[in-house]
Amino acid sequence: MSRYAVDPLTALQAKEQAQKLAFAPIAFQAAQSLRELGILAVLDAAGPTGLSAQQIAERSGVSEYGAKVLLDMGLSALVVTQDGDNYVLARLGHFLLHDAMTRVNMDFTADVCYRAMSHLTETIRSGRPEGLREFGDWPTIYEGLSRLPEKARKSWFDFDHFYSDKAFPELLQRIFAERPKTIVDIGGNTGKWSLQCCAHDEDVHMTIVDLPRQLALALDNAREHGFEARIQGHPMNILDDSQPLPGEADIWWMSQFLDCFSPMEILRILRRIRAAMRPDASVYILELFWDRQHFEAAAYSLNATSLYFTCLANGNSRFYHSKDMLDIVEEAGFVVAEQVDDIGLGHTLLRLRAG
Repeated sequence: MSRYAVDPLTALQAKEQAQKLAFAPIAFQAAQSLRELGILAVLDAAGPTGLSAQQIAERSGVSEYGAKVLLDMGLSALVVTQDGDNYVLARLGHFLLHDAMTRVNMDFTADVCYRAMSHLTETIRSGRPEGLREFGDWPTIYEGLSRLPEKARKSWFDFDHFYSDKAFPELLQRIFAERPKTIVDIGGNTGKWSLQCCAHDEDVHMTIVDLPRQLALALDNAREHGFEARIQGHPMNILDDSQPLPGEADIWWMSQFLDCFSPMEILRILRRIRAAMRPDASVYILELFWDRQHFEAAAYSLNATSLYFTCLANGNSRFYHSKDMLDIVEEAGFVVAEQVDDIGLGHTLLRLRAG
C-alpha cells in the first residue's frame, strides 16, 4: 500500500497525464479499431520494417484516410512507432493483438461496460445500477445475463472465466485434499467449477445454488458432460431469507461470488451459511482483492472493474480490500483457518471454520 502514499508526479507530469486521461476514451476506441479493422495484424505480419499508410490501407481494406488517422492516434498512444514513412507495430500493439488477458479485458470494457459508464455519476447518486438500462430493465445484471446481446454475453463470460479458470488446477488439489463427498457451489454460474470437480473426483456430488434462469444453463452443461447424476440444482435468490439453503455439505464453495454483494449483504449470506452448515464443514471463499496484487496494473484493473459492479451489476458491490472482507468474515462468526494468495492470476483463497 506504500505505493499510494506519495504523489508520484511532478506538476508538469500531472498536467500531461491529465490531458491523456481527458482523451482516454478516444484512445481506447482507436486501439480497438486498429485491432478490429486488422491494421495491427497487417503491421504484425510486416515485421520490423513496417509499412506506409498507403500499404496498410491496401492490405487491411481500410481507406488511407481511416488508416492514417487511426495510426497517428496509435503513435500518441504508443501502440505503433514510425520509421520514416513507415509505421511499425510497437510492443504495446503486440500485446493488444496477441495477449489473451488484454483481449478479454478490452472486449469486456467495449462490449459490456463502455456505454453503461456514461451513467456512472447518476449511479453513484442513486445507488442503483443506472448503466444497466443500456441492456434491459432488470434490477441487476444477473437476472439478465442469459438475455444480453450475444456479443456482450460472450465478452462477459469470457472475462469471468478467464480469471477463475487459471486458478482451477491448484484449487482442485487444495479442495480435494479434504476428500469431500458433497460440495455446495453457491453462485455456480455456468457450472464450470462443479464440472471440474466431477471430472477430478468420481465420487463427489455437487449442488449448485443460483438464480433459476442461470441455474438452468448450468444444469444443461452438466447434462452435456454426463454429470447430471452428480450435479443437482437448488434454485434460489440467496438474499431471500424465505428460501432455505440446501442440506448439509462437507464444503461450501463461493468463487468470485461475494464481490457481487454489498458488505451488509455479504454478512447476511455468511451468517446464513454459518447457521446451515455442519460444525465440521469448511467454507471456501475465492476472491480477487485489489490490495493483495503484486502489480499495479492488476490493482488498477480490479478497481476499474469495481465500477462495472457499481454501474451495471447491482450498484452496491465491488472487488474488496482484503481487510474489509476479513472483518465481515469475523463478524459473521467465522475464523480464517487458512489464507493463500497468488493463486492463478491473483486470487486469494480463504478457508473458513465456524468460530
